[in-house]
Amino acid sequence: MKAGAFTPATQLGKNTLELLWARTRQQGDMPGFAKAISAILGAMRGEDDREFDMTQTVLSDPVLTQKVLRLANSGMYSAFGQSVNTVSKAVLVLGIDAIGHLALGLKLIEELSHATPDSVSAHIEMEKAVLAGMVAQQVASSAASPNAEQAVVCSMLHTLGRMMVTFYMTDFWATLQAHGGPGNESAAAPAILGLTLEEVGYATAAHWGLPAHLISGMRPMEATAAGVEVSRADWMAGLCTMAARCADSLWHDDAAGAAVVTTLIGQYSDMLGVAPEGLVEAVERAKEMAATDLSIAPLSKPAERRAKALASTRMRAEGNRLLISGLSDMRDALPTASPGQMVSMALETLYRGFDFSRAVAFVHNLKEHQYAARISMGQGAKELQAQMAFADSYEPNVFHAALSSDRVIFIENARDPKFAAKLPAWWKATLSEARCFVILPLLSKGQATGFIYGDWDDSFPPIQLNQTEFGLINDIRALLVKSVDLRHQRELIANKVA
Repeated sequence: MKAGAFTPATQLGKNTLELLWARTRQQGDMPGFAKAISAILGAMRGEDDREFDMTQTVLSDPVLTQKVLRLANSGMYSAFGQSVNTVSKAVLVLGIDAIGHLALGLKLIEELSHATPDSVSAHIEMEKAVLAGMVAQQVASSAASPNAEQAVVCSMLHTLGRMMVTFYMTDFWATLQAHGGPGNESAAAPAILGLTLEEVGYATAAHWGLPAHLISGMRPMEATAAGVEVSRADWMAGLCTMAARCADSLWHDDAAGAAVVTTLIGQYSDMLGVAPEGLVEAVERAKEMAATDLSIAPLSKPAERRAKALASTRMRAEGNRLLISGLSDMRDALPTASPGQMVSMALETLYRGFDFSRAVAFVHNLKEHQYAARISMGQGAKELQAQMAFADSYEPNVFHAALSSDRVIFIENARDPKFAAKLPAWWKATLSEARCFVILPLLSKGQATGFIYGDWDDSFPPIQLNQTEFGLINDIRALLVKSVDLRHQRELIANKVA
């Protein structure tokens, strides 16, 4: 099979392809993949200003721009220890081919996702293709291959024929399943379609104008015997064959599939030049990615994930009701309550409303020039309260940053190694069990009076605060600041009277 054209051997095969092209024209060529890849391939092939053409192609897509910059700054490519902040530099660091393959893989996923056919079979084939790309990426990285992005595209294209038939020829797919049985559609394809499913994939790739090296990577390639020298093209085809077969087995998340994956690892380890344990680790990393990114695969446990999401939504809704109720109580108490009483009410409201693991109110002691914990809630917080104190002189950490900027700061991952320098020693000694936390600075007339801290440990699912919750937090902050201002006004009046 060569790039540029595919001619079926039978009239039945020709009829099948004519019908397929007619349906893709009618429904949209996935729907705009052909147009997108022509721009990408044009930038890859161009003789003049290739770097500029690729830069412009990437910048036209914000999602692709972010992926390219993220890849350029990843451990695999940031060998010079320099941050890559522009696509132009990323093109120089990664190379045009790597970016082109990355773009092709992203566009294929986008278009498959946007097509959203009614057929469950089509969704299954799409997810298996995405999973194959994940496996290939991880294995290629383990093999230190510079062509990881190409491996992703080729692996996703490995089952392109199955995807095309399930997306655009659902009636024929049902016939294939009736004759061959679910999972064995390939055996019935020559008689029903006049083509193998692999040939449908080759024909589609040629129809789209994909380059020869990508079509070569789509070839089924059995594992070679130990010690046999393997060409670069055959290595890529072998990797993509293994990735596609692994994806088909991993998708079901059962013991039978796991056994097949173990067999595939043993067969392809020598050919790919990666030790079996290295392949096992690569597949496990791909499974972890798939559990998050896929939606209907048993591997991603969709029912369990939906249940957790619903529970989390209910929890957040109930938490917001508690915050709103607590705000109402604070407004009612504002005319008569002291700032200390208001802080106590706020801390309890936030602790219950956000289901914090620990919540602590810090007060600024002007005489001692320090911030110190005054009230704390949560397991073990009171025992550590005496250690929660630090000088008010500025230090470059997240707490002083919040107090200086007078804005709420939410830290999603306090355990990120890159963030460690922003965390003070007192926090590391007392509150380091937190996975994420929020800081509510309290400033009156430009002067910090203290702050409220709340965190979540590993017992709470990952969280992102939404705009409603940030709004409620700032409403609570505003009431606390107003309480301090009212106290100052009362003191001024009392002093005048005296």
